[in-house]
Amino acid sequence: MTGYYDLILGLIPLSLVTVAGVLTVLGVSLTAAVPLAASIPVALIGHALFVNGPVDSSQSSTTTTDSPSASFEPAD
Repeated sequence: MTGYYDLILGLIPLSLVTVAGVLTVLGVSLTAAVPLAASIPVALIGHALFVNGPVDSSQSSTTTTDSPSASFEPAD
């Protein structure tokens, strides 16, 4: 089953190549079209990381235990 992040990984190169190609056909030079087209994959990556970020599906419990192995003890 294709998930959200699989679609994002597929859209990154697809959008870069497609938009750069369209801009080149419209008369924009290739050296200007690639950085302009790269704004779309950057927006996709930003959305995938910060707006719809990956979360751990198994939430850990916030209960604390008093066992000595669960606490942090400095080595010095």
